[in-house]
Amino acid sequence: MSPLSHGPDRSRSTTSASSATGRPGASGASSRGLSSGASADGRQGRASVRSRAAETSSGRTAGRRQESARLAPVLVRQMRGDVVESRHRGSIVQADADGTMLRALGDPDVVVNLRSAAKPFGLVSLVEAGGVEAFDLSSADLALMAGSHSGEDIHVRTLQAIFRRSGISQQMLGCGSVGAPVDALTAARLARDGEKAGQVRHMCSGQHTSLLLLCRLNDWPVDEYWLPGHPVQRLYAATIARAFSTSAALLVTSTDACGVPTYAFPLAEVARAFATLADPDSVRPSDSRRSLVEALTRIRDAMLANPEMVAGTRDRLDTSVMKAAPDRIVAKGGVEGLRGFAILPQTGSGRPRGTGVAIKIEDGGGFDRASAATSVETLRQIGALDSAAVRALGRYHRPAALDPRGEKVGEAVAEFELAPLGELLG
Repeated sequence: MSPLSHGPDRSRSTTSASSATGRPGASGASSRGLSSGASADGRQGRASVRSRAAETSSGRTAGRRQESARLAPVLVRQMRGDVVESRHRGSIVQADADGTMLRALGDPDVVVNLRSAAKPFGLVSLVEAGGVEAFDLSSADLALMAGSHSGEDIHVRTLQAIFRRSGISQQMLGCGSVGAPVDALTAARLARDGEKAGQVRHMCSGQHTSLLLLCRLNDWPVDEYWLPGHPVQRLYAATIARAFSTSAALLVTSTDACGVPTYAFPLAEVARAFATLADPDSVRPSDSRRSLVEALTRIRDAMLANPEMVAGTRDRLDTSVMKAAPDRIVAKGGVEGLRGFAILPQTGSGRPRGTGVAIKIEDGGGFDRASAATSVETLRQIGALDSAAVRALGRYHRPAALDPRGEKVGEAVAEFELAPLGELLG
């Protein structure tokens, strides 16, 4: 079976194109209808991987017409005064580890590249291989390798300590240094001192370090470890496939910005994977993913304990969300407007099992404003953030546009209703 058409039927729902009215203040009733293609119980079949991949990549007129027919709803409007300057469309899915969809807006079957959202799942390969014990890896080390760090000194020092213990060096890293460091203050300091950022400051150097450690463990050559045919990439792909209940041979791949392969799945499957990360113990004994439980639990707990290693100490949504809701949420974004959240089960909260949330902003997010605003509003609506946490995340919830004097002259406003599917079907 393909990664885009596997497993038992799961609860499915999509919104119609009329869900977006194109104006602020639209009523919730117009932003949560089910498409006519949904059956009475909310279940829909999923298109095959090859047909969906062809549909998204071909330039044929028929494909474009199909894409237009599935127009995603407007999730965020960029306001300047009373004028809507930009509209950001997208899709949202909340699911549990069985794949049952709890909430959905837009197209849950839209195919997305995982990009950096793959890192917590791919890191399972190093944990299972005994890398934690072999290289004396701490929870902070694991969080850094599962994350996309800002290139601050705290991240560099952590990686350098791993290098010393393992006998690898940053010269072996194949991630490059384009865009590094992400942290603006660190970048300004390096520029002031005339220092050029090395590969160790690249946001993906933690992931690349995990790949080099796997090469060391298995006596594989480190030359061109980033190529799809290298043994370490074959192992990584097989691990991703296990996390998504498919086979490596059926993965839809492309190349990430840091040079390693990335993998494509429907948005609903991304939500399901993050639900598994949130609550590994909820995976049924008969499920093939059950073998991932120990490693995923270790990685989840490492990310929860070290949110600043997952992203950074300043102005990073993943870290800020995790610190605003400690021990409740694991956040891991990709790029191009993809975000994944693992919502842990909370005693007495009405959430006896963990869930996963996956968000895709159709146009990539508009300087991250759309993905940030949508993320906080989604987490608020599903009850994962209390009012204090929402206030703490205010700068992400309604990202402001400022004039030269620092006065707010515009903001990104998330307006949608993510109702439970049971309400919609009732």
